[in-house]
This record gives sequence, structure tokens and C-alpha cells, in this order.
Amino acid sequence: MIDVFLERRLPRPLGSKLVRALTLEGQPCFDLHRIQWQESLLARDGQRLVCHFQAPDVESARIGLRQAGADVSSLWGGTVHAAPGLKDSELAEGNVLVERHFAAPVTFEAIQALENAGAACLSNHHVRFLRSHFSLDRQHMHCLYQAPDAESVRLAQHQAGMPVNRIWAFQRIAPADTTAQP
Repeated sequence: MIDVFLERRLPRPLGSKLVRALTLEGQPCFDLHRIQWQESLLARDGQRLVCHFQAPDVESARIGLRQAGADVSSLWGGTVHAAPGLKDSELAEGNVLVERHFAAPVTFEAIQALENAGAACLSNHHVRFLRSHFSLDRQHMHCLYQAPDAESVRLAQHQAGMPVNRIWAFQRIAPADTTAQP
């Protein structure tokens, strides 16, 4: 099984209950193609969404998600890299996502070295790194943080000299969640 990520820009805002309902509605297609929903990260304004799945391969995910009615134009395979010792309960505290795009392939270790070098900047702004999603083509990355707000992350990333394309606050929706907000 590999990790697969689906990114969506939404024409109108969605709430977390609708995201959950749409995901669960696709379950028969997911089951057929052995796709397991891990979580979805919904922007606070409801207009961006990143869904994380595990599947046998990217093509199985593409077929199953398309059959479930999803736009799969921004689907990519990747790897997940968690902060050392990260617990599931701590991951649930994540609230800010940083998108990074690279013109040429980079190594995860090179970006991690930049992140480590900027640790003091993160700490100064009360920002805690939780996890990264790194694309198999090595040109795309999401980093999840726990922070007071998205602006704290923006300031910390800028001061640390990190490459950033977009930063947004999110709410996490996961299969076991029973407290989805509207």
C-alpha cells in the first residue's frame, strides 16, 4: 500500500459533515479498489481540501476515486514523514498546512535539513512540526503544523527561509471522528 493525496480547490465552500458524507458515500468504490481513507484536511474557509488515502498504487486510487465521482486531476502518490515520537492524539492537534512546490526534484533530507535549521524560528512563534507528505516525483510537499494560527506559521517559515507556496488553516476530518463541525 502507498499513500495517495487528492487536492481540491472547491467552487463553493463545503462543511466537514458534507466532506465526511461524500467520502463515506464513495466507500463501495473504495472497497472495490482497496482504497482506505486516512483523513481529509479542509480549509477553514471550506474552499480547499486535501484527502489522504492508502491504496495498492496510484492508478487503483485514480480509478476508484473517479468511479466515486471525485475529480482526480490533482492526485499524487507520496510518502508520509512524521515528527519523531508523534502520537495520533498530537496529530489531531494539527491546524495549519504549508504547501511547497519545487521546480526541480529535491530530496526529503534537503528540505528536512532546512526545517531543522529553522527550528528556533518555529519555536519562537509557538509552531510545532507534525508531519510531511512528500510526493514521489519529489516536486511537491505538504507540511502539517500545530500553531496558534496560520500567520504564526507564515512568519516562522519566512524567518527560517523555507520555500512556501501557500499556507492555510484547516480542520482535520478522519474516519474515527465523531465530532465533525458543520
